[in-house]
Amino acid sequence: MTSKTRIHLIRHGEVEGAQRYNGHGDVTLTARGVEQYHLLKPRLDADLISACYTSDLSRTVRGGEILGAYLGVEPVKVPELRELDCGEWQGLSLTEIQSSRPDEWAARLADLVNFRAPGGESLGDLAARVLPAIAKIVERHRGEEVLVVAHGGVNRVILLDAIGAPASSMFSIDQQFCCLNIIDYYADGNKVVKLVNG
Repeated sequence: MTSKTRIHLIRHGEVEGAQRYNGHGDVTLTARGVEQYHLLKPRLDADLISACYTSDLSRTVRGGEILGAYLGVEPVKVPELRELDCGEWQGLSLTEIQSSRPDEWAARLADLVNFRAPGGESLGDLAARVLPAIAKIVERHRGEEVLVVAHGGVNRVILLDAIGAPASSMFSIDQQFCCLNIIDYYADGNKVVKLVNG
């Protein structure tokens, strides 16, 4: 086996408006969401993890601050790790979208990968933004272990890429609040998912 970079990939903690399409909206963590970050600390080895990256949205930045302090590393914000831009759907619930925008909802169901809410991104757009950012982190930290605090959609894109699954399988992977995923990236290009939704 060649040298590897291990990514500890976390979804942010519970947020206000959890049943809505938050996307790029800078929603706040609940008290439980903050507690979830603290509860995650024993799962992370401060002697091994050498860096921490987050998106630039406060729900991940706060987690980077909490976990970075525990690990003794300074979090770095990476805007490319933001959640999917939901455009005009941002802040709406599933029920609100289905009732007020039935044609858009039907279009999404017909083409999950390429559909864009008005003013937003498709899953293909998200992957094109996120995957190069992860590749840069992996290359920068070859042979190290790194913490990445991101979002449900972002994490699914990263995990699907790691196992070679299509973006259409997006919702075959669960990502609960503050879950932990572990992916090993080998120098020869192989990727091995060690843990999902832990």
